[in-house]
Amino acid sequence: MDMKSMAFPETTADSDRTERVPSLGEIGLDHFAPYLINRISARWNTDLQGELKELGLTTLQMRVLAILSVMGGSTVNEVAVFAVTEQSTMSRTLDGMERDGLVRRKNRPGDMRVRELHLTEKGREAFRLVWPVMHESLGKLFDGFSDAEYEMLIGLLTRMLSNIRQHDF
Repeated sequence: MDMKSMAFPETTADSDRTERVPSLGEIGLDHFAPYLINRISARWNTDLQGELKELGLTTLQMRVLAILSVMGGSTVNEVAVFAVTEQSTMSRTLDGMERDGLVRRKNRPGDMRVRELHLTEKGREAFRLVWPVMHESLGKLFDGFSDAEYEMLIGLLTRMLSNIRQHDF
């Protein structure tokens, strides 16, 4: 979208014809994508919290399990980026998960300076239990969407992410 299309033309009394930035009130919260994305994400996480608590997991631990289930061997920094949290918070979370036997850290072959994260058997079992809960919540989120609509949304969100991405991964 050309953000200029969100600008409102000046009145004819304004001789320099410069465009102005519309107010959030003029755009409206229901047309402000960051607000909508934040509300959806917060609601999704809140809906999952009760189920996660029953499994003895936090939202951040769920994210770590999900990330490592598909990206085993990631570094703390990589997992922090994908889990959308600060590295210090991620380090504390991983310390607890390692203490609980859900993850393990090991040196990367060929580069002893890099520590990789991997799920343990207990971590894989925990994700096996949480994944159906996540998948059911995903189904509710996209109830009534066609496959084409879902794919279009994923494409748009991926493009948005690439517009603001600060990491190579």
